[in-house]
Amino acid sequence: MDMSGRLHGDGEPPVDDLETSIGEADLDYGTRLSEIFFPVLAEWRSVLARLSIPPEDAFQAAALAKSNNADFASTLLAFGVREHELVLALAADLGLSAAHRIDPTRLVISDDHAGMLLRNPAWHVPVKLLETDGGVWFLITQQRIRLDLVRARLRASPGLAARLKIVGSSHLRAAIIEKTKPALSRAAVSDLFDRFPPMSARFVANAWQGTILGMALAILPVGLLLAPTEVMAILHGLATFFFFACISLRFAAIASLNPMGDEAVVETPPDNAPLFSVLVALYQEAEMVPNLLAALDRLVWPRHRLEIKLVCEADDAPTLAAIRAHDLPRHVEVVEVPPGLPRTKPKALAYALQLTGGTFLTLYDAEDEPHPLQLVEAWRRFSRSGPELAVVQAPLEISNRKDGAIARMFAFEYAGLFRGLLPWLSKHRLMLPLGGTSNHFRRAALDHVGGWDPYNVTEDADLGMRLARFGYRAETITLPTFETAPNRIHVWLPQRTRWFKGWAQTWLVHMRDPVGLATDLGPASFIVAQILFAGMLASAMLHPLLLATLLLLVLEFLSAKPLTTFGSALLLFDVANVACGYLSFLLLGWQTLKPGERIGFWKVVLLTPPYWVLLSFAGWRAVWQLWRRPHLWEKTPHEARRRRPPPAPSAMRNGSLRTPPWRDLNRPAGPVRR
Repeated sequence: MDMSGRLHGDGEPPVDDLETSIGEADLDYGTRLSEIFFPVLAEWRSVLARLSIPPEDAFQAAALAKSNNADFASTLLAFGVREHELVLALAADLGLSAAHRIDPTRLVISDDHAGMLLRNPAWHVPVKLLETDGGVWFLITQQRIRLDLVRARLRASPGLAARLKIVGSSHLRAAIIEKTKPALSRAAVSDLFDRFPPMSARFVANAWQGTILGMALAILPVGLLLAPTEVMAILHGLATFFFFACISLRFAAIASLNPMGDEAVVETPPDNAPLFSVLVALYQEAEMVPNLLAALDRLVWPRHRLEIKLVCEADDAPTLAAIRAHDLPRHVEVVEVPPGLPRTKPKALAYALQLTGGTFLTLYDAEDEPHPLQLVEAWRRFSRSGPELAVVQAPLEISNRKDGAIARMFAFEYAGLFRGLLPWLSKHRLMLPLGGTSNHFRRAALDHVGGWDPYNVTEDADLGMRLARFGYRAETITLPTFETAPNRIHVWLPQRTRWFKGWAQTWLVHMRDPVGLATDLGPASFIVAQILFAGMLASAMLHPLLLATLLLLVLEFLSAKPLTTFGSALLLFDVANVACGYLSFLLLGWQTLKPGERIGFWKVVLLTPPYWVLLSFAGWRAVWQLWRRPHLWEKTPHEARRRRPPPAPSAMRNGSLRTPPWRDLNRPAGPVRR
């Protein structure tokens, strides 16, 4: 018998035909044996034949789907089968129509139903489509489809085939997103304000805060005109108080700092790991796209349990074009945020959050290069802790510290903050002001507190405060994310202005009810919050006053003019304050630097006074913006840099029928020590 089953004639078959028959018998036996171990192959046999998938590749796909507890259809797509080809094969096999284009306006779906499907696309719930002739179709996708059940239902109800259409899950998802854009946008802007109005920065100051600030702004110039000495003494006292509070916090961190840090032992994740969502906000970042995609591709996490959302403004054509120039893997999706106010990063994140379904969620920036094992370390930390641990913060490290004075000081600041102060706050279970990136959240906690505030321009600091008020904890982990620092003042200044303005927003919002805040946080975290948000800004703004007073007193002393008792005490306090302020800043950073990073430390010492004057200018600029344009988001431009060669193509990302995607080139063989 040949391949078509026809006899050549009487007598013995030719040798070649005999070998072919034996091979076919072996293949048929192997296929039946495979279907015993993997029943999904029997269920999909006719569809696999339509797709011309060889039995050995079908076996590999079934084995991978079973070991990962994954959807067989999605596994076929990961192997390289095109979605439209799979949909056509399923439609032909089931005797159904295939929907190639969907008019979003004709979808019949509620916002709640749409939100459920967008958060968890694997849920197999039919969606109604209203046809132009008034008929109604039910749309089903290939995801988690049970062919045996569908066939049985169609046999029992033959007329049902005229009511069903099969559509690619990506096409249906795109149509649902398009239809629900207005609802998604409304929720992104108003959800936090609707749920927790006192914790929203939609209105920066309430009535009593506005009254006090107005009175202070009216009294200050009058006081300086009528009683300049007394007013300056009061301002000087405030500067001394805030300066001393910040100094005390730094010295407390220095006293218990472990310069080496804890050794990170990270194990590889299992194939049935929880779903991780990664959000990356991009705006005017076309040059950063290639490096970003390479950095995200190096992340170690099972690709069938990973979803990456590239969050872009819908009118940011250059960035979208740069992304679309790449062949994105199936676990990477571009989220286009409709234009609208406020035009901020947290608004974009709040919009994208509604399209994610991960148990855990990570936030990165466009210029980030996270350590490949960072997701694994975060998940291990969550696994060892209870639901009260809401977020872990990875350290941010500056990779261009040698690119000038601004970059050097920026890197020094980051070392003191992420290697020193934040781990100390975490160790003592105090309120943690999150960094703007490399936050790893427990999704349930993030939803519970209302997500990001679209009106706060330092959404990270506000979210850290809000999580603490709801009783959640924040901790730090060890594997870093590398970033580039601004190396020019005109780039650095708007960024620092935005940070200071956001700290002021956060302080004003949460101090609307000081007693309630103290009750929620507890005494220690309440004091830390005052120092970090009000104290840091106030001390930066009033620092020039201390320097000016100190300079005048020194000049007066050098002129041989005797100082009054008050002047002598003031001189002593100013010298101690300024010296201790610089010393605490330098010591905290020095202890957190690695040996190779301490080279050229003398430059940091010399640059600290002028750098702090720049901080003061940024602080005053922030207060001015807080009054005039409180929700303005000043974009920080980044420069693309090549610091390492591009990685080898990931088999997990670019899986094909001949390259099993479980051979993950990103995954190390065993525990990794740092």
